[in-house]
Amino acid sequence: MTTTSEKKPGGGRVAVQKFGTFLSGMIMPNIAAFIAWGFITALFIATGWWPNPILGGYGNADVIGWQGAMTTLATDADGATFPAYVGLVGPMITYLLPLLIANTGGRMVYGERGGVVASIATVGVIVGTNIPMFLGAMIMGPFAAWLMKKVDAIWDGKIRAGFEMLVNNFSAGILGMLLAIAGFFGFGPAVAWVSEGLGNMVNWLVGVHLLPLLSIIVEPAKVLFLNNAINHGVFTPIGTQQAIETGKSILFLVEANPGPGLGILLAFTFFGVGMAKASAPGAIIIQFFGGIHEIYFPYVLMKPMTIIAAILGGATGVATNALFNSGLRAPAAPGSIIAVLLQTASDSYLGVILSVILSATVSFLIASVILRSSRKRDLETEGAGDLSQAIAQTEANKGKSSSVLDNLASAGAAAGGALVDEGEGAAFSRKPIHTIIFACDAGMGSSAMGATVLRNKIKKAGIDSVDVTNKSIANLTDDVDLVVTHRDLTDRAKQQSPSALHISVENFMNSPKYEEIVHLLQSEGVR
Repeated sequence: MTTTSEKKPGGGRVAVQKFGTFLSGMIMPNIAAFIAWGFITALFIATGWWPNPILGGYGNADVIGWQGAMTTLATDADGATFPAYVGLVGPMITYLLPLLIANTGGRMVYGERGGVVASIATVGVIVGTNIPMFLGAMIMGPFAAWLMKKVDAIWDGKIRAGFEMLVNNFSAGILGMLLAIAGFFGFGPAVAWVSEGLGNMVNWLVGVHLLPLLSIIVEPAKVLFLNNAINHGVFTPIGTQQAIETGKSILFLVEANPGPGLGILLAFTFFGVGMAKASAPGAIIIQFFGGIHEIYFPYVLMKPMTIIAAILGGATGVATNALFNSGLRAPAAPGSIIAVLLQTASDSYLGVILSVILSATVSFLIASVILRSSRKRDLETEGAGDLSQAIAQTEANKGKSSSVLDNLASAGAAAGGALVDEGEGAAFSRKPIHTIIFACDAGMGSSAMGATVLRNKIKKAGIDSVDVTNKSIANLTDDVDLVVTHRDLTDRAKQQSPSALHISVENFMNSPKYEEIVHLLQSEGVR
């Protein structure tokens, strides 16, 4: 009988995931801005594809004569000053991106009011240093919003009627001013020192050829759904600083390289068994071209030994980029081969392409050995699982769904509670289902894919009154009816939406529980 996860909410793993989700939650909604900056940099700087001194911010205004653009005083090699164009590259990386991060972090803590105070405070951090303050924004933004929340709590419910706007606006303005001053004189320089230290550490790892060892941490953490936290919470801020200084960064490819996942999925395509083998080719398209790396995590969890293939494949990719001194101009998000190639620095195509090919090759060879060594045992035990797994396996072997098997799945759900445990099953009979949320770490990749799959199945069944959407776990509320998550994320989802029904799945792309959800909706008379 298929049940939801029996683990109790909480624990160290959930705490780490929540912290990682919070970090990545400040970056992920703003990835489009990073990509825009990356394209502007790639196109218009002096070494770009189409150099433009006005947009790139390196031209002499006296020589060019364009009067409409902002300028600043610069000094040439002889010590003479001249009016240089500010351009787009510098202001975006210095002001726009950190302020977006700070505003997002503030909103996560205390809504719109928190976002405003966070932005004010972070300006002080930005202008108090001479480097882009990504780490500073990720710290000051949430801290300023949290402090605003605490200050508001002091006089909550005590303000005389008619003075609410006055108190709210002045308290936010005064607190923002004080934090901006503190950020200018103290917080900004401290974070700049930390940022410099982290950059020096990365440079040291590169210098002693130890950067590939990061894969020992990164690849297992990805499978535990910390991929967005690692990539966008750690590598993106440090990598962006490197990209400003050198025009590219290897860190943008440590986690985002689609090669290791491609190799593992190829191994399951050729040497897997049952449903894993049948679904792997489709997963390759989604992972390699769509950039949704979460799609291969269930395959690794199914065969934990294949994490070795992911680690060695990832290390091979990092070593290749280090050898060729290759990197990306900006983050590749999602981690699609298309996004990777679009963000590749002009002098790095050979190294980046080889890093993807070689990492995929290494992970494929090692995963193939692991799968072949256990293939006989897997073939003998295939189909020995529960009813829903057996039905899914049969449909996978047949190559299409079957109304007979669908009815069998419905009967199994009705007889044994195949979808939910006894307590949740009781809730199903009391609470009609009108909203279904697919939740994942970032709320964009795998959850969007799962929501689309289930939405199509519900529509095909003639059900129009159920709303199926996707969002990040951090943004879940307790007013939804049913939440679908990967089994490793269900505990966190239960903390966010304790009153909802929670369904755990192994694979967002092709889960037998989707059919069971449809049948349960039909059995409840939902139309």
